[in-house]
Amino acid sequence: MKNKFWKYIAIILAAVFADQITKGILLYLITGTIPLYGAAWDVVGVPYLMAQLCDFFNIVFTWNPGASFSMLRAIGEAAPMIIIVGTGFIIGFITYYLFARAPKYECAPLALIVGGAIGNLIDRVRFGAVIDFLDFHIGGWHYPAFNVADMCIVIGVAWLILNFILARRRCMKEINKGGK
Repeated sequence: MKNKFWKYIAIILAAVFADQITKGILLYLITGTIPLYGAAWDVVGVPYLMAQLCDFFNIVFTWNPGASFSMLRAIGEAAPMIIIVGTGFIIGFITYYLFARAPKYECAPLALIVGGAIGNLIDRVRFGAVIDFLDFHIGGWHYPAFNVADMCIVIGVAWLILNFILARRRCMKEINKGGK
C-alpha cells in the first residue's frame, strides 16, 4: 500500500510541478517577475501573442476566468469561488477514490487528472483565473488556448477511457472462454 501511495503522489506532484513551472516561466518572460498572487488582470493585461512557432502553433498569454473552454464565465463575480469550491470537492473525491478504492489500472490516469486539476486550482486561488498559453490554429480558426494542467487532465481521461475499454474486452474474453 505504501508503494502505491508514493508512486501516485509522485505523478500528482510531477503534473503540478510541470504546470506551475511552465506558467511561471511565461509570467517571468512577460513581467520580469513571478507574482505570487493578485487579481489576474492586475498581473498582466489582456491576451498577448508571445511567439508564432510555426504555421499552426503559437505561444500566447491569456487568462481563463471560467471553467473548461471558459464555461461558467457568464455567472459573474461568484464564478471563481464556485469553481474553486467545486474543483476542491472533485479533487477530494477523485483522490479518495484513487487511494481507497480504485483498481490498479485506474490509478495512474486518476493521479494525472488530480495533478492537472490541482495545477489549475492553484492559479484560481492565486489569481482568480487560469493561465492558458498553448494556441493551436488552422488559418483563422483557433482551438481554445490551454495549458499543461489541461493536457494532464485530457490525457488522464483518455487513458482512463482506454483502460475501461481494454478491461471490458478482457472481461468479455474471459466470459466467452467460460461459456464454451
